[in-house]
Amino acid sequence: MGQTIDIRHTGDDERWMRAALDEARRAMEADEIPIGAVIVAGGRIIGRGHNLTETLSDVTAHAEMQAITAAASTLGGKYMPDATLYVTVEPCPMCAGAIGWSQIRRVVYGASDEKRGYSRIMSRSPFHPKCTVTSGVLAEECASLMRSFFASKR
Repeated sequence: MGQTIDIRHTGDDERWMRAALDEARRAMEADEIPIGAVIVAGGRIIGRGHNLTETLSDVTAHAEMQAITAAASTLGGKYMPDATLYVTVEPCPMCAGAIGWSQIRRVVYGASDEKRGYSRIMSRSPFHPKCTVTSGVLAEECASLMRSFFASKR
């Protein structure tokens, strides 16, 4: 995909992924698919979100989209070249496109999405050329939340 993929992560990555997991749990409590996201810049969360597709009857109300909108409001602008997005599940192509347009420089996700993740569907990276991607941060915990949600629906 021509993208830097880095499987190494830091304690800070786990800290911020836990904040994204808190958002995912909020989604699950609202009977939404449990995906959560936070955007961090300067050592603080500038945007957060979780899936709201059922609540808002809006197929675009993904966690990443909610977090990007909140971060843009916090910053007073649409570009986030100094920000990192933490999301519990690999972004879909729609969210990956929005991440690219916002110029977020680092994406960290937990669980891969074997069916709808951008890396399986897109032939080239949608992210800003300077963006790096770190995957697998708290992957089992992120995946477990998804499995438990869908098991409760069956």
